[in-house]
Amino acid sequence: MKKKTLLTTIALSLAASPAFAHLNPAEHGSFAAGFSHPLSGLDHILAMVAVGLWAAMLGGRALLEQFQEKCAAVFRPELRKNKKLERFRVSVKNGNALLVPAAFVGVMLLGFVAGLSGMPLPFVEPMILASVVVLGLLVALALRVPAAAGAIIVGFFAFFHGHAHSAEIGAAAFASYAAGFAISTALLHGAGILAGLGLGRLGARDKALVAMRIAGGATALAGIALAITG
Repeated sequence: MKKKTLLTTIALSLAASPAFAHLNPAEHGSFAAGFSHPLSGLDHILAMVAVGLWAAMLGGRALLEQFQEKCAAVFRPELRKNKKLERFRVSVKNGNALLVPAAFVGVMLLGFVAGLSGMPLPFVEPMILASVVVLGLLVALALRVPAAAGAIIVGFFAFFHGHAHSAEIGAAAFASYAAGFAISTALLHGAGILAGLGLGRLGARDKALVAMRIAGGATALAGIALAITG
């Protein structure tokens, strides 16, 4: 019970914490400005980590194993013809939880380009806050859906996050700024995935699931608090 209370307290206290400052591209460079942008708003941070938690919930241990195989193939070309990697490709075709964070990053970049091209998009900030609540609830409810459906859900909200990034580009260079916030977002997804998998190693599967659901509920509550106070 103490562990559950601690997780809830930590998640709710984050809602009252200031986020990192958005770096000026003129002083720190375009990449650093882009990298800092997802970290400059708690709404962004909570949504990205929630995507990772949900992906961990959908994919479990298989997600980590597949990710490790993919990384090994990148650094060791001789493994690209390995049967294990071939099975990885088949699993990707059939759908796995890595599609969920990948879809978020990809559609977010589309939203960024759309914003730079001058495409108007209403309710950007409200939809970003809504993403925190909805993604938190998906984790809290332990909703299991096919990877493709999960990708569509997170992709919808990702477009608004990307559009918001375009509004803050300032004098930053397009490619470096985009690379910065894409990598930062992916790392936040990774943090959520590792947190979910880490909870799974702490104890029985049922207890780990409860802990993740509590974290998801706390995220949703934090999103509501941000909407009320923001």
